[in-house]
Amino acid sequence: MPAACYSLIIMIKRALFLLLLSSAGLVSAAQLTDMETRWLTAGSAVLAYAKQELKLPVDITVQPQARANDVPLALGFQDGRCKLVLSMRGNPKAEDILAGVPADQQPLMIEAMIAHEIGHCWRYAQGVWHVLPAGFEERVQASPEQVEAQAQALRETRREEGFADLVALAWTQQRHPQQYGAVAAWMRQVRQPSPSVVAGSHSTLAWLQLAPTGAVFDRGQPLFEQAAGLWRQGLLQED
Repeated sequence: MPAACYSLIIMIKRALFLLLLSSAGLVSAAQLTDMETRWLTAGSAVLAYAKQELKLPVDITVQPQARANDVPLALGFQDGRCKLVLSMRGNPKAEDILAGVPADQQPLMIEAMIAHEIGHCWRYAQGVWHVLPAGFEERVQASPEQVEAQAQALRETRREEGFADLVALAWTQQRHPQQYGAVAAWMRQVRQPSPSVVAGSHSTLAWLQLAPTGAVFDRGQPLFEQAAGLWRQGLLQED
């Protein structure tokens, strides 16, 4: 990409970022660290889409001090609103997830992560959090009640993570089609469980494998419907 074009893109993103910060519920730019500013700038187009076009109830919360085991970026829900929480201050692992990603591609991966969180917010705002789509029934296991409750919670979380991952890929295909392969490969790498670890709540490869290229998304549909079609296919393959 020519340097002039890249500089223009950065200027546009910063303008969007400042516009977002002027909205109610967002922190002041003067209160942010360089890392927080860089992440929010990278995700500014997603956040603008969520707030201005979808009218999603999104606030940004910055933790003054990360706690042990805090992930750098997460989404919570409070009083009917989505809280995008940044836990980067004092977090030595804040950018470990970007290890090995070339510097010029890191904004793309951050943008995909924020699109993932907006996928969660959309599900919450629609009132379908942890709800299966029409036509699907929960399979009840013959196991002790406590064990089944834990297994059910794991399944519900994994399903939401799978949906949000597909939203991130649909967003990438819509906004950065030429970079889709790089983002999809990185997401598969991040979601690949360690050989020594049992697949957990974020093991979403069953869904990611359904989207090896951006061609699987129907751009004639709204963003979340693009993700929902593949998500239903993944539900059929659940263990």
